[in-house]
Amino acid sequence: MESEIIVALVALIAMEVVLGIDNLVFIAILSNRLPEAQRVSARRIGLGLAVLMRFAMLAGASWLLSLTRPLFSVAGMEFSGKDLILLGGGLFLIGKAVIEIHHRVDPDSQEAAHQADTRVAGFWPTVIQILLLDLVFSVDSILAAVALTREFWIIATAIVISVLAMLLSMDALSRFMERNPTVVMLALAFLVMIGMVLVAEGFGVHVPKGFVYVAMAFAAGVEGLNLLAKRASRRKKGAIPSPGSD
Repeated sequence: MESEIIVALVALIAMEVVLGIDNLVFIAILSNRLPEAQRVSARRIGLGLAVLMRFAMLAGASWLLSLTRPLFSVAGMEFSGKDLILLGGGLFLIGKAVIEIHHRVDPDSQEAAHQADTRVAGFWPTVIQILLLDLVFSVDSILAAVALTREFWIIATAIVISVLAMLLSMDALSRFMERNPTVVMLALAFLVMIGMVLVAEGFGVHVPKGFVYVAMAFAAGVEGLNLLAKRASRRKKGAIPSPGSD
């Protein structure tokens, strides 16, 4: 019995951490728009409230399971509460990511976008966006966790550990993304892909998560090689003496 509990706990922690990577990237992009003094507080408050929200969802597991029941049908396609959340969350991710990509690609709009970000990206609006984003990613993970085990303390432990891991890595990830703009562009492309997967799931089209994560890992590996190549190039240029130097 103890071995089953340990296996379930390890599996849940791994699942929560993997599913939390997408959440982590978007939170880093959102919080980096804030003044530097407010970023850490926004992340901690947003994730702290997200933990409470996940516990509330876990306590209302029977209500959460009811979200899978069809609410209405359109052209013979049935939609449940879960489908609507996935559709809304997917469209939200795609919209935010595409707008951010446009701002970064179009030099003429960057200054206007920066000024708009300064006005729009307030502290509490950012915290609320973090909370809503976590809601989208939590529905699937909580449903999968409840299907895996009905020992709620195991699920709660996995949630706490995964959020602590996010808190510990969030600042380092945000600084890394701020120093490497190409990584931010890659992360935004990931978010577009994740948003499309969520929309597909909302329409009842199952996309194997393994394919998605393998594609993301491959792209991240290529970007890692690019960063190493740039670093090596900078070191080489720094080692070459300038003309006229002794």
